Amino acid sequence: MPVDLLLSLPGIDIIERTSSSVRVQNVVQLSLAPAFLLAGIGAVMNVMTNRLIWVANKIERILAADEAGEAGDLVKELPALERRRVLAQRAVMLSTASAFTISIVIMLLFVSAFIRTPLGTLVALSWLVTMALLMAGLAAFLMETRTAARRNHERMVERIGGD
Repeated sequence: MPVDLLLSLPGIDIIERTSSSVRVQNVVQLSLAPAFLLAGIGAVMNVMTNRLIWVANKIERILAADEAGEAGDLVKELPALERRRVLAQRAVMLSTASAFTISIVIMLLFVSAFIRTPLGTLVALSWLVTMALLMAGLAAFLMETRTAARRNHERMVERIGGD
């Protein structure tokens, strides 16, 4: 009789569904790929953030030198640097959003072990949003690095006086 009373308590059904170590192991295995993607996004974001910081500091140094009347030709660098700053900020924001949505995927995978409602479609949609955001962030980062390379090429041409 006490066992029947225990089984009638609300929420006991959730404990029964998740008590299987095989089921929990399956959910952990399913969440490994998104977790590795999250780690990868974090590593790429570290590079993006370092570039953003470098660009922002360079802009500040040029502006400070310009106020002091010591900037000279460095002021010519500001438009390209501002463009790079915008692109780097966009890359970081989009990558942060992709990290957030991949965290949602991981959460949904674990929640699916606790409820009976199928969440496969929601997980798939969240995965697609994650990939779209990550691709957009990487595209913005590609544009930032391309802008830097283009400006480096322009400076080199100016120095050697060719093309």
